[in-house]
Amino acid sequence: MPHTQLKEPEVSMLRTEIEMLMNERQSLLKTTGAAAFFVANLDYSILPDEACEAARILSNTLNNLPEETLREALEKVENELIIGD
Repeated sequence: MPHTQLKEPEVSMLRTEIEMLMNERQSLLKTTGAAAFFVANLDYSILPDEACEAARILSNTLNNLPEETLREALEKVENELIIGD
């Protein structure tokens, strides 16, 4: 496979795209962590059936994540959850 020399505008564009993706990943991790905490603390006995079904879907989706990703997601919101108590 031949090596291609990238020009500065291309490098800059790639750097910007990677930074954008990393910021989006951080946001998604924080959202996932908050959702996991929310589902873990739900009282299913008082939820309407429709909400229970949505919570079940969310719970299954969270459970299908790799353990390392879920752990990282929970760490993203851990400080805010401790402060909020």
